[in-house]
Amino acid sequence: MSIRILPDTEIKQAASSFEHPPLLFANPKNLYARRAKRLRQLAADNPFKDYLEFAANLVEVQLDLLENHPIANEQEKLTACITQTQGNKPLNAKNFPRSNEWQKLLLALIKKFRPYANETTLPTLEWLEKAASSELEKLATDLFNERYEQVGADKAVFLWAALSLYWVQLTQQLPRNTMTEVGERHTCPVCDAAPVASVIHFGSEQGLRYMHCSLCESEWNMTRSQCSTCDQSGKLDYWSFDNVDAGVKAESCGDCGSYLKVMYQEKDAYVEPVADDLATILLDAEMEQKEFAKSGLNPFLFP
Repeated sequence: MSIRILPDTEIKQAASSFEHPPLLFANPKNLYARRAKRLRQLAADNPFKDYLEFAANLVEVQLDLLENHPIANEQEKLTACITQTQGNKPLNAKNFPRSNEWQKLLLALIKKFRPYANETTLPTLEWLEKAASSELEKLATDLFNERYEQVGADKAVFLWAALSLYWVQLTQQLPRNTMTEVGERHTCPVCDAAPVASVIHFGSEQGLRYMHCSLCESEWNMTRSQCSTCDQSGKLDYWSFDNVDAGVKAESCGDCGSYLKVMYQEKDAYVEPVADDLATILLDAEMEQKEFAKSGLNPFLFP
């Protein structure tokens, strides 16, 4: 899947067609508000209540920064990246020339989150606050290259929160006359990050499956009943602790040995990829016991 800038004639033609969009960009304000609310709802009867509340607090800080500390305009850089990459994942996190805007967001996030800090998180915040800019850039590069052991889960959560907020706003600055084209769908077509989970939509996208990006929060369409890692469909199974009508299930593939959660809006209209994936962590433990490897990434669950 790639992105290209369309001329006006093609934009009008696409708008008048009945094709479902292959890519959905996030509505950040609505996304963060929904996520925080869902996290608090799920925390009520969850054995990991404290961590879900921690996540909700951090998401609310992201929302505050989105509204009060927007990043600078980088549209010229984005247009150049689309041209240079021929639209192939123009915000690829592994090689996009990120500005220091994300570090400004990180420092603002640390300041805003301090009232929620405890004896566990405060040392991490203090370390990140004192870290040199070059060290923070190295940690970000390690994260994007999946060298999680070089970062540490405690630091990764806060770093990713700032980086994700930066990337979400970058996607909002992409030229309006852009459209995706079908291609490789295993990672995000915008930033190349792994999905958190997939969501079976209702409404105008009734019954369609969209993968949800763990970094820029975009969603891209993918065929149902097909492994999101290897594209095979012959050995798929669906697991849950509840009955067949569960709103969240783990879709496992016997061909490649991976799994990713799938969420059904028709079963629960309020499912939210990050929140519901985090709240069903016991299902992850069960899948690991069955020797399946998770193919996605939750921004609150780093190795």
